[in-house]
Amino acid sequence: MSDIFREVDEDIRQEKYRRLWDRLGPWVIAAAVLIVVGTGGYRGWLYWQESQSQQAGDAFFEAVRLSESGDVALAEQKFAELSDATGGYPALAKLRAATDMVREERTTEALAEFDALSRDSSVDATLRDIASLRAAYVAVDTEDYAAVADRVEGLTGEDGPFRAAAREILAVAAWKAGDVETARSWIAALEDDPATPTDVARRVGILSQVIDAAFGAADDSDGAAQ
Repeated sequence: MSDIFREVDEDIRQEKYRRLWDRLGPWVIAAAVLIVVGTGGYRGWLYWQESQSQQAGDAFFEAVRLSESGDVALAEQKFAELSDATGGYPALAKLRAATDMVREERTTEALAEFDALSRDSSVDATLRDIASLRAAYVAVDTEDYAAVADRVEGLTGEDGPFRAAAREILAVAAWKAGDVETARSWIAALEDDPATPTDVARRVGILSQVIDAAFGAADDSDGAAQ
């Protein structure tokens, strides 16, 4: 008798499973198909992204090669073609194209490009900071101290990775503007910072000597960095 009851129970369970499958089976199959299709689509998208990035990288380095070989016009055209590329290549291309403009003494165009990049919130923050520095390097020869400071003073904080470069630019800009006190304050900030690179420290040391020769040595009461 126990065997009969077990067989009946088994039949009942199988019938329940069959009904459950009839009701939910299509949804299970659909979910499985979606998972397979979604996984395949995601992998396909990753492959496409990698392929596009590789192509953009090849195009960027080809443009750099053209630039370094002296074919700046064609390089500029190649850089412009990267405006819709994936990843950070559009910004890198604009940065390098603007650098070529500086080399060709197209300073007004270069400054406009660097400034536009530095203010573009879609661009990586590090690249924006580099663009600000490059703009300041150009502006130090063409604009006043305030214009230079407007671009890089925000990079001079104690934890700023580009603080040494920004402080050096500001020291030079202040010196060129005849503002010796401000120039000395930025020089002092560089001298007091143990993380100041050796080459920067050497250059501002020379600048300090030039200022001392022209205006006399600084008093102990001269201020530290702004």
